[in-house]
Order: sequence, then structure tokens, then C-alpha cells
Amino acid sequence: MTLPEETSKLAYTPAEDIPQIVDAVRDGWNSGKLRPIAYRKEQLLHLGYMIQDNTERFRAALAHDLGRPMGEADFLELNLIILQATAAYDNVEKWAKPEYAPFDIYFGAMRPRVIKEPKGVALIIGPFNYPVFCNLRPMIGAIAAGCAVVLKPSEQSSAVAALYAELFPRYLDPDLFRIVNGGIPETTKLLELQWDHILYTGSGTVGKIVATAAAKNLTPVTLELGGKSPVVIDPNMDLKLAARRLLWGKAINAGQTCVAPDYILCPAEVQDKLVAAFREAYESFYPYPGDSRKDVCKIISDRQFARLKGILTNTKGTLVVGGGSDEAKRWIEPTVLRDVAEDDIIMQSEIFGPILPIIPTTGVDHAIRFINARDRPLSLYIMSKDEAFKATVAGSTVSGSVAINDSVIQVAVENVPFGGVGPSGSGAYGGKAGFDTFTHQRSYIDVPTWADLILGTRFPPYTDKRQKALAGITAQKMPYPRPGAVVGWFGRWRKRRILELVFAVIAAIRASYRA
Repeated sequence: MTLPEETSKLAYTPAEDIPQIVDAVRDGWNSGKLRPIAYRKEQLLHLGYMIQDNTERFRAALAHDLGRPMGEADFLELNLIILQATAAYDNVEKWAKPEYAPFDIYFGAMRPRVIKEPKGVALIIGPFNYPVFCNLRPMIGAIAAGCAVVLKPSEQSSAVAALYAELFPRYLDPDLFRIVNGGIPETTKLLELQWDHILYTGSGTVGKIVATAAAKNLTPVTLELGGKSPVVIDPNMDLKLAARRLLWGKAINAGQTCVAPDYILCPAEVQDKLVAAFREAYESFYPYPGDSRKDVCKIISDRQFARLKGILTNTKGTLVVGGGSDEAKRWIEPTVLRDVAEDDIIMQSEIFGPILPIIPTTGVDHAIRFINARDRPLSLYIMSKDEAFKATVAGSTVSGSVAINDSVIQVAVENVPFGGVGPSGSGAYGGKAGFDTFTHQRSYIDVPTWADLILGTRFPPYTDKRQKALAGITAQKMPYPRPGAVVGWFGRWRKRRILELVFAVIAAIRASYRA
């Protein structure tokens, strides 16, 4: 499907209209219409059908913005949104149920519980690179939680953003869900306003701006950033399998993926074999001339293309796979470099393009030190069949996620949270984690009128008798022995403490009657 020219043109939302749009959405949320679970489920269905009914149009928009092949559009974005909207529809009633606290002898009669309440009106600021998945997946969590949403998609993925502007009012309740399109001025205006939660996906540089703006209004914020996600190679790994899966993870979306493998830490003695495996994988992916041109996305902008070309020109690494480019088409061939130094230009920042450097190491300890000397990554990839090797690398590092023997696909797993740590982000979304992100867990107790039979001694006047009775309830000794203490009689000692507690409660009740 060819995208009509007028569809690819993005009309920006007038900045002066943005406060009124946000006020209208807040009025819609304050009406309470999204609190019933049934209405949230209805909106989740509408969102899923928005994608299903317009699959061809979204494919065309993704092809226009990113040169996205249809297979990638379906597998990486469109099908996943339908799947996850369906999962949220199926599970939201369970997620939203109150959670009762474990029984406690002091407070059990108060029926303490946690009520799952929507935070309110959320702002979601999405990236250009996955303009369907990274916009709508967090929005699914927000809808399930009962939050209204203003979505600000990236202006760089203009055709998808324009499609949202057209389809949102047709499929979703316009009192609760609105699109604001624009660039820096429009985003700045949004960040000046009060929100109940902000979720931003993008670069760390802009993430700091978002976090600063949120702090001015004490707004909770989720940051999905990026960074340099490392790969650690076990020399005993099936290197052909590793190369195939890593090359795929680097080539999809032309490497413009926040969790794409950014660099490989490979024992020097197997680097030759790994390079040979990458060459074989490349030939299997792109067996005919021109295949990589039609099956690899384009770089999003001229500026980003120039940045990546500068890396290829100035790196001291040795080119072993790919290396081709076409400035007019903003196309860069999937590329592998070997013998890259630790301080090479390609190691200075996240690559965010289809270039994969191999850094030779002396072994796993060297690789772990290298990772820990840098910012905590969004993802860590371990290529190994050895359980001890996997445990050593994962247990000695910190990252947002760990994927063993594959790349990128961990983001699509529905029932685990996706998020970073430190410079790679804060907070998470996806499945129940997305619901939890946009949910306020409100503590709730219902104290019976007869509770003063036990707790009545807390009220003044603080007579010796009352304070003694109160101490009998609340005074505690550590119920476990000190570290290093002889514990042979621990079982009897613990039973004695339980009996003491029971007698203390009885004594407190009797004291309350006498008081």
C-alpha cells in the first residue's frame, strides 16, 4: 500500500491549544467514566481494533517513516500490540482486585488491604524508532489502570503520528485520550503542565529534561532510555547460533533499537571463528545483491546518517562484514567490526545504528570489569550454554534486563517488566508492570468500633497502668537470636515468645476494662 502524500504530512497542534486539551482530558477523567473495569476493557478493545482495522495503513506509515519491511512491521509492532491489548483485556479484572495484607494479630481485625486506583491523567512521550509499540504498549497499561492519556508521538515518525491524529478520535473516547503532535515547543508546553504521571521513551539527554520538568511539579516519571547494551561471549558457545541471533538483533530497524546489542566482548582466541560465523549469517540473511537494501530499514534523518558515517570513517576497528551505505536513501548496510579498542570512537556513546563492534578480551573477568566500569545498560546479552558462566556474568553485573542466547526479543515477553536502571532508565511497563506503573496503591483499613477493647489504653491520660497495658501489646523483643548465638533451644524459645504475646493481649484487654 502506497501512502498518500497528504497522510504523511503532520499538522502540529497549536501550542496555545495544549492547555485546553489537557484540561478537557482531566475533566473527562474526573467524570469517573474510566473507573469501571468494563469501560477500560471497552477502550482496550477499541485500541486493538484500531490496529487490526488499519493494518495496511500502519504498514504504509512505518514504511514511509522508517523504510520498515512488512515482516518487521507486523512482528515487531502491530501484532504485538494486538496481543498485548488482548492480554490486558483478559487480565485487568484480576490486576485491579484489592490485595489483602497477610494476617496480623494486631491489625487483622481492621482488614488492611491495598486498593488499586488510577493515578489520573498521564502524559506519554514516545520515540521515533518504534512509533507503534513504544507508544501504545505503555498506553495499554495506562488504560488498564484507568488513566486518561495525552500521547505525544515523535514528529520524526510523521506518517504514524498523522495516522494517530486521524484514528484516535474514531476509535477511542476523545474525552479521555488525545493526541498532541509537534516538536520541541509543543513538548515543552506539555511539560509545563501538571500531570499525574509522565512516561518518556528516548535519549538520556532528553530524559534529564523530562525528569527536571516533572520534578518541578513533583510528578512521578518513568524513563525508558537506552545506552550501550553489551554481549558477553562464552568461548564454548555455538558461535554460528550466536552470530545469527545477534546479527538479527542489530539489523532489525537498522539498529535503531534501544535494546539492540551495542558491542560484543569476545575472548580473543575465538574472535576469528566469531567473525566467520557473522559472515556466514550475513550471507544467509542477504543471499542476493540488493537484499540488504530492501530488507534493512533506513536511518531516521540526515543528521543521524551523518553521525553513523562519521563513526565508520573514524573507527580504528577492522571492517569484516558490510560497510556499504547510500546517503540519498539514508541506508547503511549491517556492519561488523573486529579488533575494536576499548576507547575507540564507536565506544563513546550508544551506536543506534546497524554497526556492531567486537572487542577482544582476555576472558570473562575482563568482560565483567569492562561492563561494570560503564553506565548500567538497558539490556545484557550472554551467549553461553554453561550455567555457571551465565550465573557468573548475570550475578556480577547490573542491567535493566538479561537475555541469554538471543537478542531484543525479551522486550516482547508479556509477563515480565521492561525497564532500565540508572542511566538506562527508571521504572518499567509491559503487562501487569504497565498496570502497576499507572496505578496508585492506596492503603485502606476499616477499624471496628470494638477495637478500643484492645487499643483503648493508647488514649490519655497516660497513667502508669495504661502505659504498662499498652507496652504489653506493642513492646517487642527481636523474635530471633542474635547472629552467631547458640540456637539449639531456638524452637522452644520462639514458642515461649508466642505464648508471651497471647498472654500480653489478654492482659491488655483486661487492663482496658479496668481503665
